[in-house]
Amino acid sequence: MPTRLELPTTAGAIRALRVGDEVRLRGGLVTAREAAHRRLVRRDEPVVRAWTEGGAVYHCGPVVARDPASGAWRFVAAGPSASPRLEPWEAEVIARYGLRAVLGKGGMGPRTQEALRVHGAVYLHVAGGLAVTLARYVRRVLGVHLLDELGIAEAVWHVEVEDLPAVVTMDAHGDSLHAPPSAPLPEPA
Repeated sequence: MPTRLELPTTAGAIRALRVGDEVRLRGGLVTAREAAHRRLVRRDEPVVRAWTEGGAVYHCGPVVARDPASGAWRFVAAGPSASPRLEPWEAEVIARYGLRAVLGKGGMGPRTQEALRVHGAVYLHVAGGLAVTLARYVRRVLGVHLLDELGIAEAVWHVEVEDLPAVVTMDAHGDSLHAPPSAPLPEPA
């Protein structure tokens, strides 16, 4: 049975999670890829901090459309981006913006793993290849930041999700499904 993870959350709730746990996220999170991460490290963004304290960042370049009648934004596709590309910035983004979860695909490196341990956060793997299906878990767009500067796919989107499925693949205890095995595998017979 998946654990329901309400965002924002606490370090205690995150430290209760272990590698392999299935979660369903509910609440607010932000999307951010390379351009946004570079910006978040280079310059403090109080708007983003207000959205992320105790929350999550999703490595996602969404396809977003605007309703012509209401002007409201909606996510059309929301598949995960490859997280290893964000390794140079993620540890600082976790610390500066109070994140408790990082979502994406492919895991992250040792600097991020240490930041997860120190700050009480987890890495959550989101299944790739399901971009349109994943967009259905986005209930509404709450705001967007840096849209004019970075464009739709790279902007920081603040969204509300309901029951977004993910798996803990790096936990706040230093364990990771992405780490190489500690002992060599036995030779085949």
